[in-house]
Amino acid sequence: MPRRPVLADQAAKESVLPRLPTDLPTVMIINGPNLNLLGCRETDIYGRETLADIEAACVARAADLGLAIDFRQSNVEGEIVTWIQGARDEAAALILNAGAYTHTSIAILDALRSLDVPVYEVHLSNVFRREPFRHKSYVSMAATGVICGFGGLGYQLALEAAAHQLGRAEMRPSENQA
Repeated sequence: MPRRPVLADQAAKESVLPRLPTDLPTVMIINGPNLNLLGCRETDIYGRETLADIEAACVARAADLGLAIDFRQSNVEGEIVTWIQGARDEAAALILNAGAYTHTSIAILDALRSLDVPVYEVHLSNVFRREPFRHKSYVSMAATGVICGFGGLGYQLALEAAAHQLGRAEMRPSENQA
């Protein structure tokens, strides 16, 4: 079910619930299959950070950058395609970790090509140090940039890139970076 933008200045530890739309630029963050299992699935590759931890860090960093976020996860390819199509009217930028669909989904590629907003591809692991089938990315064919291998920090780096491209890079630095 689609969620409304979350005001980024919301306390990172607070439960992220749907909020009324904001006048801040919204960055839609879409997570694909199995990312709901972060923290317990293949921790030697993906670490112990959960998707909720990543969402909380994104909320905090977006607040510093003057952005709102709309954070979503689905294991269903069609739902991800629908969300990407919705980003055409709902988002100023898109961050996408398509998980395994990165390497297989032409439907996601086609949806991404319909966008007129920056798209940032994120992967927790360095896909180029992994199995050869992970080296092919259909998402990259439509992405503005790719960030991989930095764990959950990659999402914050993508938010920084979005803020820069959206002209919001002058915002205050994160307290975590001070």
